[in-house]
Amino acid sequence: MIDDEGVNHGTVPTAKALQMARERDLDLVVVSANQAPPVAKILDWGKYKYETEKRAKEAKKKQHTVDVKEVKMRYKIDVHDYEVRLKAAKKFLAAGNKVKVVVMLRGREMQHSHLAMDLINKFMAEFEENTILIEKKPQIEGRNVVMILAPNGK
Repeated sequence: MIDDEGVNHGTVPTAKALQMARERDLDLVVVSANQAPPVAKILDWGKYKYETEKRAKEAKKKQHTVDVKEVKMRYKIDVHDYEVRLKAAKKFLAAGNKVKVVVMLRGREMQHSHLAMDLINKFMAEFEENTILIEKKPQIEGRNVVMILAPNGK
């Protein structure tokens, strides 16, 4: 048993440990029950619970969730529009998000899916080799050509 000041009292009967906790107006908490003998601590349970929740909240604030951002275009895209999509994708990757690149095809454009594949390969070539990971290679999915890029963890 460990008291509220951090002093180890060794193996103490449960009744005596409870009495010591009541004398100090604190709680007796079993810290690790799997050990032989189990380890118990005298502490203020409400304060302990508050501090653990506070630590968990702080840890959650510091973590970054990875979102999948989408960049859509058509294979007949103009040069400036293409550059805007490329700049947006680079910004998303720099922020640590994944980027889903979609080249949409409509009607008869499906016959020219090779042009959409060329555009998406050109888009992929615009990035330096070590800055991105290709999570999903360019594939035709219905009326779209889709590719997923992720920032390189290195």
